[in-house]
Amino acid sequence: MKHSLLVAALVAIAVSACGKQEQPAPTAAPAPTVQEQAKEAAQQAVEAAKEGAEAAKEGTAAAVEATKEGAAEAVEAAKDTTAAVVEAAKEGAEAVKEGAADAVDAAKAAADAAVGAAKEESKK
Repeated sequence: MKHSLLVAALVAIAVSACGKQEQPAPTAAPAPTVQEQAKEAAQQAVEAAKEGAEAAKEGTAAAVEATKEGAAEAVEAAKDTTAAVVEAAKEGAEAVKEGAADAVDAAKAAADAAVGAAKEESKK
């Protein structure tokens, strides 16, 4: 009976030892496939293109704003210059008027002098 107890204990140990399975070692994540790598690269390219487009949009907006400011300054300068030219033309016209009035007065004086001289000549 001792032998049967011993055999039973050995069988129980053997069965319990065989029933335990070793846990497999954790494996590393599988390497991404070529398709997954290509997909990721395409997503990165799309992101880079979006960022580039956004930067271009901001640059264009800044250029448009600078152009508007430059045009506004040019218009202001043209207005100022035009106002100065108009003022100079008015002053020139006034000077011409005064010169013409002086010429008319001188012509009248010369005509009066000529009439006076003619009268003197006819009296002689």
